[in-house]
Amino acid sequence: MITLPEEFSQQISAFAGLFSKKVFEHAKVLITGCLLVVGRRTVCSALRAVGLSQYKRFDKYHSVLSKAKWSCYRAARILLLLLVDHFSPAASYLVFGIDETIERRRGAKIKAKGIYRDPVRSSKSHFVKCSGLRWISLMLLTPISWADRVWALPFLTVLAPSERYHQQRGKAHKKITDWARQMMLQLSRWLPNRLIIIVADSSYSAIDLLDSVRRHVCMITRLRLDAALYDFVPPRPAGQVGRKRKKGERQPTLLQRLDDPETKWTEMVIPKWYNHGARSMCIASGTAIWYHSGMPPAPIRWVLTKDPGGNIDPAALLSTNLDLDSAQIIDFFIRRWTVEVTFEEVRAHLGVETQRQWSDLAIARSTPILMAMFTLITLWADHLQKQNRLVIKPCAWYQKSRPTFSDAIASVRYRVWRNQHFCTSIFQADMQKLNPPWAEHLIYMLTRAA
Repeated sequence: MITLPEEFSQQISAFAGLFSKKVFEHAKVLITGCLLVVGRRTVCSALRAVGLSQYKRFDKYHSVLSKAKWSCYRAARILLLLLVDHFSPAASYLVFGIDETIERRRGAKIKAKGIYRDPVRSSKSHFVKCSGLRWISLMLLTPISWADRVWALPFLTVLAPSERYHQQRGKAHKKITDWARQMMLQLSRWLPNRLIIIVADSSYSAIDLLDSVRRHVCMITRLRLDAALYDFVPPRPAGQVGRKRKKGERQPTLLQRLDDPETKWTEMVIPKWYNHGARSMCIASGTAIWYHSGMPPAPIRWVLTKDPGGNIDPAALLSTNLDLDSAQIIDFFIRRWTVEVTFEEVRAHLGVETQRQWSDLAIARSTPILMAMFTLITLWADHLQKQNRLVIKPCAWYQKSRPTFSDAIASVRYRVWRNQHFCTSIFQADMQKLNPPWAEHLIYMLTRAA
């Protein structure tokens, strides 16, 4: 049976306290198989990948997901602490991204599936629906030195069922913002002495959500150009009676500020504007109270961006931390794009949407495990990089100077397979039955397979 090298087992051993001794051994086998398997990430495929295709008690490994008692939330906390200790042990702040994705699944036994808008195939003018499971993932956005860019590393992924699912069971529906609030507050409890910055798209730009978490974390999201903004409440005159004011005078909307000749614009060069490199943008910023009737007032700093060349549509951002400057808010928000990259990578290389669990508990565990595998592989690849074992395999028609996730998972797989199946004799005179170039090519094809 194939096992992980000792250098990789050190991170896995941190999770030993979550399981009984027997279940932990079975869990390690599944993690190894999930790393090495080519094709679908099912339990049976994982067992074949580690050489257990003839093992008759295969039901024990299914039970790790469907019956065994262990907590995904405790596992998420352990993984988060591993990440922080490895990549940001002394950082003054930590940046996280939160977003949802749809896992396309079919089957009458999958109770939590619903009909959602397909974010990949839909556009502003074209609406596409898909059936599947909706997941909300919280990721650490941290620079990876050997990749020369920020990666989004998932550690907490939760299932957010549809409204129909809750109605059929007579339960109160929890919206995306409700799940996000719980996840953010949980994160603040896990990291009580850190400044936490969370970036999100416009789905999380809700006044009630901002108000409920602003004392614990700093949120940076998009802001509607027609949002109702007000001045801060002026000092209350002495002796005045009555209810306290929630807002001051109405400010112009950001849409009006775009065409206002009195708006003070500052031209700023953004070093990394998504994947376009450095870009010059016109920036305007200010503070305000974002208020809507029936909602609590939300003090924010808004940032309005405009392309001098007119090639990019104007956009607005908000921060619940009023002390951040415009450049910091833009830089933090741009990191959010790496969350979408991670969603694509876990589908392409880790088999998300190919698993076939039907029981509720197994479904709730399998996808978070695959998302966490992205993070574990990144940790292992960083360890290999320090040993100069993180290898890039360029082609004549495709050259790259920095490793990507495909190189990371290939190098990790290479380390596992090379140690256990292609160790040759120490004697130089021994006959080699397998031509070394062909052995390298075989390993290369296996490591690059999704």
